[in-house]
Amino acid sequence: QVQLVESGGGLVQAGGSLRLSCAASGRTFGSSVMGWFRQAPGKEREFVAAITWSGGITYYADSMRGRFTISRDNAENTVYLQMNSLKPEDTAVYYCAARQGKVVLTTAYQYWGQGTQVTVSS
Repeated sequence: QVQLVESGGGLVQAGGSLRLSCAASGRTFGSSVMGWFRQAPGKEREFVAAITWSGGITYYADSMRGRFTISRDNAENTVYLQMNSLKPEDTAVYYCAARQGKVVLTTAYQYWGQGTQVTVSS
């Protein structure tokens, strides 16, 4: 079991930055693939980024690559999402997720946080 709690969301102007954090509890965090997803009103939840358990390999959705950076600190049981050059279309609820096994870029993750709102004003 892994419990996830996101923080760091808020209101930011276009071009600004935010850093999201996801605090995890549970014995299996260190061996879990971690992902970030987002869901805008009226839209499906979409993949943002993922990171392997060791942190050695990262994956990004095309529209976020170069602007967002996922990282993890297994000693602190925390995964981060640094978001730069934010755009109004990045406005969404951002979710942290965890899964055992290989990295997938779909929503096939076993554990989810409650989400944190990110709003980017123009």
